[in-house]
Amino acid sequence: MPSSTFFLPLTAMALILGLSACQQTHNDVANSDTDNWSCQTEDTPFTYSICRVDTTALTSERYSLQLFWQSSDNNEPLLTFDALLATLPNNESLNFAMNAGMYNENYAPIGYTVIEGKEVKSLNTKEGGGNFHLLPNGVMWWDKAGTVQITESNTLNEQLDNGDVQPWYATQSGPMLVIDNEIHPQFNPNSSSVKLRNGAGVCRDGSVQLVNSDEPVTFYQFAELFKDELGCSNALFLDGGIASALYAPSIDKQDKKEVGVMIGLVENEE
Repeated sequence: MPSSTFFLPLTAMALILGLSACQQTHNDVANSDTDNWSCQTEDTPFTYSICRVDTTALTSERYSLQLFWQSSDNNEPLLTFDALLATLPNNESLNFAMNAGMYNENYAPIGYTVIEGKEVKSLNTKEGGGNFHLLPNGVMWWDKAGTVQITESNTLNEQLDNGDVQPWYATQSGPMLVIDNEIHPQFNPNSSSVKLRNGAGVCRDGSVQLVNSDEPVTFYQFAELFKDELGCSNALFLDGGIASALYAPSIDKQDKKEVGVMIGLVENEE
């Protein structure tokens, strides 16, 4: 900061009441087909909100997972979900969104960031303090076809150097939560450091899961959720504390915080 139960869509009236003045009417998820994605809230093993999307949906023309940062008008950070909503064309809706990684005092990303094939920030493999540098850290990235992966940063660095991968979108953060089905080796099961946390996982059931804890938890508890409850082989901590932010109107979650890069599921309604 400067981290399989489907819910039915809300009724049109409930959604209208939940919309802010900045949101456009085309961003109405009430008529969206939620067979391929869903958001819900859970209360065990702790309270959290979760949005999932099937990876098969991301290879279709209807859905796309995207990163957002700056306004095309003035290159200033968007900062809020309301500002992001205002940038979408009339034929697109935002089903859910979340803050997508750590940022500096100017809301610029501090780790590797690629948006629509353009490198915004180079890969950061430096050592240092803070959660970002609790190694190993990693990158959530996907190619132009929509195939999502979470890769340890040094491994991705080698793949980039060899020309083996071409990220269309990428966001680097840290630490990794789950690495090849194992919880990060530096996490302490008996830790007393609890914070709000949000993160993302690529899971064995063919889904991408984005989670926002609704109560403070330890790193170990958060990682255990991805590994054991959600079945994610790899998961990445995005951020925590005041930076944890979620937009999920289908479960009445619409944070008004200011954040840096955002990740969101866009649905093309044409």
